[in-house]
Amino acid sequence: MCKYNVNSKSFRLTASLKRIVAVIGLIFCFSAHVSYAGSREQAKRIHDRLVGTHAQESTLVSMASDISANDAIGAAETAMEQDGFYNVTLKNMIMPWTNEEQTVFAPLNDYVALVIGVIRDDLDFRRILYDDLLYVGDSNLGLTDYSATDNNHYEELENQNRSLKDNLVRFSQVTHLGIPEQATAGVMTTRAAAKSFFKDGTNRAMFRFTLMNHLCTDLEGIKDITRPPDRIRQDVTRSPGGDSSIFLNNCIGCHSGMDPMAQAYAYYEYEYDVDTDPDALNGRLVYNLTDDIDEFTGIRVQKKYHINANNFKYGFITPDDRWDNYWREGDNALLGWDETLSGGGNGAKSMGQELAHSEAFAQCQVKKVFKTVCLREPVTEDDSNQIDTMVTSFKGSGYKLKQVFAESAVYCMGD
Repeated sequence: MCKYNVNSKSFRLTASLKRIVAVIGLIFCFSAHVSYAGSREQAKRIHDRLVGTHAQESTLVSMASDISANDAIGAAETAMEQDGFYNVTLKNMIMPWTNEEQTVFAPLNDYVALVIGVIRDDLDFRRILYDDLLYVGDSNLGLTDYSATDNNHYEELENQNRSLKDNLVRFSQVTHLGIPEQATAGVMTTRAAAKSFFKDGTNRAMFRFTLMNHLCTDLEGIKDITRPPDRIRQDVTRSPGGDSSIFLNNCIGCHSGMDPMAQAYAYYEYEYDVDTDPDALNGRLVYNLTDDIDEFTGIRVQKKYHINANNFKYGFITPDDRWDNYWREGDNALLGWDETLSGGGNGAKSMGQELAHSEAFAQCQVKKVFKTVCLREPVTEDDSNQIDTMVTSFKGSGYKLKQVFAESAVYCMGD
C-alpha cells in the first residue's frame, strides 16, 4: 500500500497544496497498481494459453516480473517449463494428427511422443518427417517395454500421469521397430502412423494425411489438372461412371501429383491378423528389404500397389519406391519447394524431406501453433503480419517450435 503523510514536519504546505500533493500521491499509487495488475493478468493469460492448467503463485510472480521488465518471451519460456505444456497443450494439439478421425480422444502413442520430444529438445522441427527418431518412456519408470506390436508402453505412461517433459528418452526406430535406417521417416514410420495410414488401403492415406497435418492442405486445395497422368496407378478408372470427363477434370487433378509421391511408400505395410485382431491393435509396421519378394507382385513392391489392375490395365504399374514431385511446376510451385533438393528420389525419407523443406511446411506449423495458443484462426491483417514474422523467426531459430509458441503467446496475451 502507498502512504503519503502530508502532515509530517518535512512538509510545510498550505491546505490547498496538501490536497494537491495527496491527489498526486494517490494517482501514483493507483498507476503503480494498474501496471502490476496488467502484467499479472498478461502472465496468467500466457500461462493459461500455453499450459492449460492452474498456475502456481510463484510462477505467475516470476512471469509478471519478466513482463514488467519487457521480457514477455522470457515469461512464455517460464510457462513452457511446466509439465502441462507437454502433457496437455502439446498432446492435445498433436493427437488429432495421428488418426483418420482427427480426434484428440485417443491414447498416447509413439507419434505424439516423437513430436513432443522434438519440441522439448529444440530440434529442427523438419526432422519429424524424415529422421530416425523415436521417444519412449524412461526405463526407470517400470513401464512395459516398447513393443513394435502394441501400444501398451505409452498407455501405461499416460495412465500413470508421468511428466512427458522429464520422462521421454530419445531412441532409434532402427532398434525399436526393426526397420533399416534408410526406411525411417520420422512420424510417418511410427507404429501409430502405420496403424492409421498404412493399414489396408493403398498407402495414399499416409500421403494425404501428411499433407493435411504438415502442409495444412487437403488434396482438393492443391488439385492441378495440368500435370501429366503417366504415374497414375491401374486402380484408378479413367471413366468413372462411364464418363471420361470426370477423370480428366477432377480425378487427374489429385492423382497426377499424389501417385508419384505416394510411390515412396511402396515397400511399407501394416500387418495384422484380420480374423483374430479386426481392430489391428496388435499389428506392426513392416518394410520389404531387397530380398523380400511379395507373392502377389513378384517384386519388392507391396501387393496394395498392384490391386484392381483391371480398372485400367494400361495405367502405371509400380516397379519400385521411386518418387517424383510433379507439383514443383504449375500452380503448386507456390508451395515453395526447396531449390537445393532434387525433387525426386527413392523412399519415404527423402520424400519426407521434400515436404518438410517446403515453405508450406513452415507456414503450416506457425498457423497451427497460433490457433492452439490464441484459440482462433489468424484473420486480421495484423494476424497475417504476425504469422509472416513468426515464420521468419521460426526459420531463423533453426526451426525450433517452442520459439513459435512463445511468440504466439506474447502476441495474444493482450495489452
